Amino acid sequence: MEAESFADDLADTLAGVQRLIRRRLRSGVTGPRLRGAEVDLLRLVASQPGIGVSEAAKELYLAGNSVSTLVNQLARDGFLVRETDPADRRAARLLPTPAARARLRDWQERRAALVRRHVDRLDETDRAALEAALPALRNLAAHLHEEADDT
Repeated sequence: MEAESFADDLADTLAGVQRLIRRRLRSGVTGPRLRGAEVDLLRLVASQPGIGVSEAAKELYLAGNSVSTLVNQLARDGFLVRETDPADRRAARLLPTPAARARLRDWQERRAALVRRHVDRLDETDRAALEAALPALRNLAAHLHEEADDT
């Protein structure tokens, strides 16, 4: 397979798998529907409680005003709390609410079950190929992350 064609096929396949997972998981969600960027921000805040808006924007490769909009929506929906940063009263620190943690935990459990169910339907050769590809996919993600840091 030609390198350009492989890169296109890989990108399309990864995006398609991610899109299908999101669609399947939406059906069992109670409460307000969260968009991908909102989930990304919630996951980041849950993993780094107290992160600032500008730090979150940098980490997510989004504009600061876009993250501020997401923060406002998530705070309104009861998923984030903004606290004033004691070191800089002009800055806010973001914290997940118990509702956010519960929502993320539910999403992660349902995502794992969904993927496990479908991976189990594959034959042993396909499962082994996917497992063998994980280190390369992690390296690809790291390279993409590094390139984004350079820009």
